Amino acid sequence: VQLQASGGGLVQAGGSLRLSCAASGLTGSGQIMGWFRQAPGKEREFVAALSGSGRTTYYGDSVRGRFAIFRDNTKNTVYLQMNSLKPEDTAVYFCAAGYRVFSASRLPGDYDYWGQGTLVTVSS
Repeated sequence: VQLQASGGGLVQAGGSLRLSCAASGLTGSGQIMGWFRQAPGKEREFVAALSGSGRTTYYGDSVRGRFAIFRDNTKNTVYLQMNSLKPEDTAVYFCAAGYRVFSASRLPGDYDYWGQGTLVTVSS
């Protein structure tokens, strides 16, 4: 299983970016998907998750109302749409997939596979 995250870059505060996570080697489409981020000198932070059915989403407090997670099963890709970006959103963003639970989860331990990360930098 491989997860390839892309779409990061430099954006001004208030702008938008869409991150993509292309999955290969996953069997079926019932796995949960999640996005986490890690800023320099800080611990990994939960951003967003999608249930195995794709019908339930779950967001971290700092991004709720600004970010949206969704998937395109025909492309085996999960997206993170980020709007109204703030300098504090600057971080490396990681996507993750999990098979052992079906509900959207904020716990890193519920995910079995991780992508390599993509850097998002928001300038003030």
